[in-house]
Amino acid sequence: MTSRTPGRRAVPLPSLAVLASGALLLGACSSGSGTGPDEGASASSDPVAGGDLRFAITVDSRCIDPQQVGNNDAIAVARQTVASLTAQDPDSGEIVPWLAESWEVSDDASSYTFHLRDDATYADGTPVDAESVKTNFDAIVALGATASLGSQYLVGYEGTTVTDAQTLTVDFAAPSAQFLQASSTFSLGLLSPASADLTPEERCAGDFVGSGPFSVQSYTQDQEIVLAKVPGYDWSSDADEHTGEAYLDTVTFPVIPESSVRSGSLASGQIDATAAIAAVDQPQFDGNGFWLEQRANPGVTYQLFPKESSPLASDEAVRVAISKGIDRQQIVDTVLTERSEPATAVLSHSTPLFEDLGDALAYDPDGAEQLLDDAGWVVGDDGIREKDGQRLSTTVTFWQDPAPLELVQQQLRQIGVDLQLQHVEIAESTAIKESGDFDFDYYNLTRSDPDVLRLIFSANARNINDRAAEEVDDLLDRSAAATDPAERGQLVTEASRLLVEHGHAIPVYELSTTIAASDRVHGLTFEGSSRLDFYGAWVQQS
Repeated sequence: MTSRTPGRRAVPLPSLAVLASGALLLGACSSGSGTGPDEGASASSDPVAGGDLRFAITVDSRCIDPQQVGNNDAIAVARQTVASLTAQDPDSGEIVPWLAESWEVSDDASSYTFHLRDDATYADGTPVDAESVKTNFDAIVALGATASLGSQYLVGYEGTTVTDAQTLTVDFAAPSAQFLQASSTFSLGLLSPASADLTPEERCAGDFVGSGPFSVQSYTQDQEIVLAKVPGYDWSSDADEHTGEAYLDTVTFPVIPESSVRSGSLASGQIDATAAIAAVDQPQFDGNGFWLEQRANPGVTYQLFPKESSPLASDEAVRVAISKGIDRQQIVDTVLTERSEPATAVLSHSTPLFEDLGDALAYDPDGAEQLLDDAGWVVGDDGIREKDGQRLSTTVTFWQDPAPLELVQQQLRQIGVDLQLQHVEIAESTAIKESGDFDFDYYNLTRSDPDVLRLIFSANARNINDRAAEEVDDLLDRSAAATDPAERGQLVTEASRLLVEHGHAIPVYELSTTIAASDRVHGLTFEGSSRLDFYGAWVQQS
């Protein structure tokens, strides 16, 4: 059991909590050589309440409901609007109290009992009580795939039993070792009971009422989202140094798709900060009235996900050859920053229970060509391989920064693979993926728990590869039930290696989030999953 005391602290946890959160590597949090958020000339100043912080995002995914979003820009907005049962300490990785002041976990990790603090409310004044938590979890399960992350965190959910106003027990049909860490995420953040009666579309439009330090003031699609601080908020987590209401009156998120415009807007003072400055532009904000702060995102790295029900991606030789044909270090050195890391496993190095699999991801163009030769793919007149009249050509559709994939495209052409890039808006990318008409998907997924592997790859979960179950799925599913950290780590590592060796996963590079901000911005930082945290942020008044 854990108990809550004021201020920020690391709470001793039972073995399962240590398992779920791991010891987040200190290397996961690194800053640039420039001035950090609280190291500037005015760092000794006391925080100032009031004002607006303008933080640019790159895309509007048309949804800011924390229980539905998955896009990083939308998450930056949504995370501020909800509190969670627990929090994850960004320094230690431990799970600490937030809306729940203590908890107990059954020996087999199939049952979790939470004891809520008695002073928290939703932004509409409704108490955060056990019945409202049950309403939230039941509603997330009812949303199904619409709650793409939260519904997976609640796989096997049998229900929530309310003992009294402040006590509830969440039961699963099978062990769910990941759930304690999941209870710290925005995806299981709590909305007022009335929000459960809204349609998914209404919630996406910002009509929901949350439990966090900010609420939605306005949302103009493709233009900006404005959050306003919640009066009377005073239920911060043990991972927070700040208590009481947020300092900022408002946070405005203008949507600025063009990289050069974002850089120009920050340089000119039209915006105060962003996490979307191109690598080539970051040096100009490393000092000179600005600061940079970087943190490696835990979870699944940026990678190509083959859809193995398609004719091309069903060929294991092709999948493995593509992986061998990618020079990950060159991508980091050429188009990313000096603080970026190439993928050395399916998981980022900042993920609990990570093990380096760099040997399996070594650049090996000769080995790639041999695999393709042996599989009957013959080099054609234009350098692209062919087999039985079919060119070794495929398309990846994506909306993210194209620079890394443009270099991957060049590298793969050297082994005879034609990777076509279809760079589209996020809505179109989503529609194409929903249609199922593609060979390779491309994205990352941030989560500070290794269960993210099972969530994405298991044939019994999302099954991103669209393939039949095999040995790796047994390992992934067993890892979800393992309550011993050593056993779980071994299962995760074995599964990761099989995913790479069979080409189910083709990691490219680790995502890091870099905040670039004016020196007038203080206290803007990262929470335990490398999500942005505006709760303790404040701006120096002119």
